[in-house]
Amino acid sequence: MPVLKCCANFIKRSSGHAKYFSRQYSDQVAGLRRTCLYDFHIAQGGKMVPFAGWEMPVQYKDSISASHHHVRNSVGIFDVSHMLQTRVDGQDGVKFIESMIVGDIEGLKSNQGTLTLFTNDNGGINDDLIVNKTDEGYLYIVSNAGCMENDYKNMKNRVEECKSEGMNVQLEIINKALIAVQGPLMTSVLQPGLDFDLKTLPFMTNREANIFGIPDCRVTRCGYTGEDGVEISVPTNQIEDLLNTLLSSSKAEVKMIGLGARDSLRLEAGLCLYGSDIDEQTTPVEATLAWTIAKRRRAERNFPGAEKILDQLKNKPSIKRVGFISSGPPARGGTAIYDASGEKKIGHVTSGIPSPTLKTNVAMGYVDLPFSKNGTPVQFEIRKNKIDAVVSKMPFVPAKYYIPK
Repeated sequence: MPVLKCCANFIKRSSGHAKYFSRQYSDQVAGLRRTCLYDFHIAQGGKMVPFAGWEMPVQYKDSISASHHHVRNSVGIFDVSHMLQTRVDGQDGVKFIESMIVGDIEGLKSNQGTLTLFTNDNGGINDDLIVNKTDEGYLYIVSNAGCMENDYKNMKNRVEECKSEGMNVQLEIINKALIAVQGPLMTSVLQPGLDFDLKTLPFMTNREANIFGIPDCRVTRCGYTGEDGVEISVPTNQIEDLLNTLLSSSKAEVKMIGLGARDSLRLEAGLCLYGSDIDEQTTPVEATLAWTIAKRRRAERNFPGAEKILDQLKNKPSIKRVGFISSGPPARGGTAIYDASGEKKIGHVTSGIPSPTLKTNVAMGYVDLPFSKNGTPVQFEIRKNKIDAVVSKMPFVPAKYYIPK
């Protein structure tokens, strides 16, 4: 997801782990867009910062660390309305979207979705996104705010190309609010207001729903925290009513959560942040996202960048994204990585934090392939000092997605 860079002045004033989370937000807010919940965030005590072209809450009244722990133990709500929601209709909708991504959308069941990647002709990742089939017959797509303009432009251009080839496909932006309700007590809070049983909605499935009397919502069992959770697309004129209902739940303490904790949660879960951990120069194989490339798509070799990507699958890439655990000062994005001797530079860190859950430093980054095995000792260069680290399996904190046995 888009690069998270937090306001330096705000970080200095924050407690706990907050000062480590990102520090390069500008105080300049001119020209930034606001979601339909901007006034709601202010009323809730949200501290607003620039993020991917939007003015978004980095945290509320609690510290980032406290908010992080709240999501791990109860229920937190994130405003993700800045993300791009699109709808694809037409009998050739699947063929259209598959011409831009590596995933097998044709093979999805009704109301099932998948994480996939927009790739370019050089094999790089233009964005990560979720594509959902729906019972209603259209594709529901959610992609990143930071890539919004390019994603929509590329999809729109491809639609026009498809139409010129005689294909039947239509693209439409969905103008609704989008929230993520995340945490182990999510079901107890949300279930009383739903017109269906959440037990029938496994991870990466979706359906239309009436939620606490609000019609025309779409609930998707997914999230960006590693916890059980849902994302809910809601008519903008009723989103505040829904939030007030959820925040006043008697089933659990529900809190609004900002981007700071969202970043630390996703990093503990080993999830990539677009613009930091993956970008247009990174291939799915290098990013250890080869699992998103479906078997049928590999056989057909008909997605952008297929030649390079499939060659890397066969012959292995020269670099690989891995996780790290270290002590001492935490590594930041851009930190140089050396071999155990400290003499040979072998890569760089892309994201790093002190883990609120594990009470140690975690990071991810890219290293030369011979150094990518779990347990490999390496060194970080932090403020001209070499800090011991070790390549570690991800996720750092086990995922708790709802997958019925």
